[in-house]
This record gives sequence, structure tokens and C-alpha cells, in this order.
Amino acid sequence: MRRSSSLILLASLLSTPLYAADAREWLARMVDSTDRQNFRGTFIYERSGNFSTHRIWHLAQGAAPRERLLQLDGLEQEVVLADGRVLCASGSLLEQQAGAQQWAGRKLDVARLEDVYELKAMGDSRVAGRPAVVLLLLPRDANRYARELQLDSATGLPLKSLLLNGQGQLLERLQFTSLEPDASLDSQELQPVTDCRALAKAATTQAVASDWAIGWMPAGFMQVGILQERSATSGQPVQTLMFDDGLARFSIFIEALGDARVSSAHLQVGPTVVVSRPISTANGQFMATVVGEVPLPTAERIALSVGPRTAGEQQP
Repeated sequence: MRRSSSLILLASLLSTPLYAADAREWLARMVDSTDRQNFRGTFIYERSGNFSTHRIWHLAQGAAPRERLLQLDGLEQEVVLADGRVLCASGSLLEQQAGAQQWAGRKLDVARLEDVYELKAMGDSRVAGRPAVVLLLLPRDANRYARELQLDSATGLPLKSLLLNGQGQLLERLQFTSLEPDASLDSQELQPVTDCRALAKAATTQAVASDWAIGWMPAGFMQVGILQERSATSGQPVQTLMFDDGLARFSIFIEALGDARVSSAHLQVGPTVVVSRPISTANGQFMATVVGEVPLPTAERIALSVGPRTAGEQQP
């Protein structure tokens, strides 16, 4: 399988590679640490050249950690999460900080990741004044991004995450500037201090079966959910199909257009792409929109493959 020469060069420049087994063990330790350890800290988030600083409180509760993220610069905004699900958000923080959910106790199936990423332990580093271990996850194809992780040597907690495209260019950064592991958290620290509102759509969202088929799917991606709601602008039903490869995520939104006239669209902001195309069916016009953390050509190919499910075709 061909690989970007720039990513291979990146791997060689970081340090002398160690064994993949070491990377597997550190990833397992990272998941265990976020399940078992409370911490508070401050991190920076960079995307498309824009920086913001955030305070985080993480209360470990086994498989259901609870977190609060508070933006420290600009408008005072925050988001509260439980087991990676948003409980409430203020301002535009939810949209700006989708990547911040990477700090949650997210379950990683290392064996599954190895099918589509090459795992490398690259040696030692230092982040926020703490010794760290550098891991590199190199994609085995062109349908996902590379990721560098730097984990705290003492605790296994993530200190730094870099998302890199096929040319080795930085798309997104999350990096701690201070970390207090094993913190004794007061329950009050997990309570929002702003007008943190529950998502309005949560009450109207429901799980449904899908009448739509995806003709092409990148290797390693699996469907993890289907939801249906009504558009806040048009009132038309919108079906959402969600996929991930254990690390990267994307969703396909399918909305009935009624009499609206729309055209195809392509947009990329940092690692997030948006690709839309209208679809004509016997039941009218629909818009299929792919949104997620995959390269633009991959999103375009997925969008082009969306169509009505034929009679007898099985849902994945």
C-alpha cells in the first residue's frame, strides 16, 4: 500500500521507531487512565490558524466520565459532557470545539484501529512540563488522516494531539499547557457557570431505519447510528447516518428539499469537510450532505454513492 512520503519522513524525524506492541499498550493505558483518573487542566485548541484556550474538569466514572470545558478567551462559553454526549452548551462552543471531545474517555478498539492505521511508538517528548511518550497513527490508505498523540508518561493521559493530512500539514491541534492528574474534584466544578443550554433537538430526535443506501464506504468505517429529526429552518425531515473507523468520524445528512432549488457544494475548514449534492428520486428531491473528519476526495466519493435503497437490499 502506498503511503505519503511526507508522512514517512515525519515518522523518521520524530525519533527512532519502537515496537507496535508498545503503541498498543500505551493506547490501552490512555483509555484506562481516562476511565479511572480525575484531572483538571488547561489546553489550547488550534484549527485553521485560529487559537482558543480552555479549562477542563474531568470526573472519571468508569465507562461514563463527565467533563466540563470552559473557554478562557473571548466570550465566556462552555460545554458539559457525560460519556462523550453533550448535556448542554453555550454560545458557539459546541461547533468550535467538536474536537475537544477527544479528551473524553473515548473507547478505542486497538485491534480494529490496526486494520486501517499503522501504530508506532516514536520515543519521548515533553508537554506542559511533563515527560511524554509519542505515538503515531499512520493511515494505511488515503481515506483518513494521520494522528500524533503524546501521552503523559506517568499517567497515560493525553497531553497533545495533532491531526495531519497526507502532505504532513497540521489540520488540528489540542495541547495541554497545564495538567493536574488525580485531582480531588468538587461537584461544583462540574456545574456550568454560563447560560449552558441543552440541545433543543435532543427531545425530538429518534432512532429509525434508513431507506438510503451508501454505495461506497472507505475500509474500516462502520455505521454507528441512525437518527431522524426535522430541520429547524425548513421543517423537512432530516435523516442522519453516523459512521466511524474507531477514531475518525463522519455523518451523512439526508434532507427532503420539497420545492427548494439547490446545487452541489464543497467546503473544508481544518480537518472537517462538508460535501452536498442533490438527489432526484421517485419520491422527490433530496439533499445528501457528508460532514466529517475525512479528506475531501473521500467525502466526495461517499456523497456520490448515496441513493435510495432498492427493494430487498439489506441495511448495514
